[in-house]
Amino acid sequence: MHPALNTSLVELLGSRYPIVQTGMGWVAGPKLVSATSNAGAFGIIASATMTYDELVVAIAETKRRTTAPFGVNLRADADDVRQRLELLVREGIPVASFAQAPKKDLIDYLHDHGVKVMPSIGAKRHAEKVMEWGVDAILVQGGEGGGHTGSVPTSLLLPEVVDVVGGRVPVVAAGGYFDGRGLVSALAYGASGIAMGTRFLLTSDSAVPADVKKAYLGTGVTGTVVTTKIDGAPHRVIRTDLVEQMDGASPITAVPKAVFNAAKFRKYTGLSWIQMAREGLAMKKRMDLPWAEVIMAGNTPILTKVTLCDGDLEAGILPTGQVVGVIGDLPTADELVSRIIAEAEATLDRLAGRTPGSSIQES
Repeated sequence: MHPALNTSLVELLGSRYPIVQTGMGWVAGPKLVSATSNAGAFGIIASATMTYDELVVAIAETKRRTTAPFGVNLRADADDVRQRLELLVREGIPVASFAQAPKKDLIDYLHDHGVKVMPSIGAKRHAEKVMEWGVDAILVQGGEGGGHTGSVPTSLLLPEVVDVVGGRVPVVAAGGYFDGRGLVSALAYGASGIAMGTRFLLTSDSAVPADVKKAYLGTGVTGTVVTTKIDGAPHRVIRTDLVEQMDGASPITAVPKAVFNAAKFRKYTGLSWIQMAREGLAMKKRMDLPWAEVIMAGNTPILTKVTLCDGDLEAGILPTGQVVGVIGDLPTADELVSRIIAEAEATLDRLAGRTPGSSIQES
């Protein structure tokens, strides 16, 4: 492997290559995570959409499928987060990643037990805060990223965060990456590797149903939208009929449309109107959301699950990175990782004026 690819991230994670598969809810399960880690990248189990017992099973199954290291993604605000962290310690999981940065007491607990901490951030000020708390790596997601995302593109956010970090810990670039050229560009900005979600979702090792993958592959670069109408937070998703309907609703029509959708999708959620009302009131108090977004937020996790897991496109919520518009195939995780590394090495050779495939010693 080219020396430029042997970064501090590889040393931290114990992987062969500086490539991370993100903890995508409902997608990053044992099959994809183990295939990713077996390919030399670093797979991460998405535990935020699992119960504690499901996480126990997922870790055990992943260990049966691979002897390579992998991590677990968690919600720092989960009611049972302590129990989950204790599980990671018992199982010898080397890295805990977080969509929202954990407070210092949780970081200290993990460090005391030899677990590395890698939060995801979307703003320079977030990087400054987590560096104060003593994290081991930072995953930086630019606005091109899928699911919950920020407004600053990776090309602007990444160098800002790299400057804040100052080389003290590895920085992982996310949002818009899918090939070896992107990996080299991230390294040029000062990152130590890249993280990809949508690109790993669109592999043959992903358990997402074929019809759903086909819908992703049929989406162009302008076929996504960032909307707050899904659950109150900026969320990049594919422009489905449901998303277009909610995103285009006026303040007058938003609540009736949300109520209509809640009724329509009760077959998926299984929630009674009383349960939805209770959850909605609690959410509104906690997040101060408009009523239409409160109603949708209560349904969004289940609608995402039935789309990504059950293949029911009628549910209509498909989180994705904007990079979906430039992906056109479904390789295995191993084929994908090998291709990215080969492309990265060829790009580095080209930049150095070397003939592709020639050894560094020859230059």
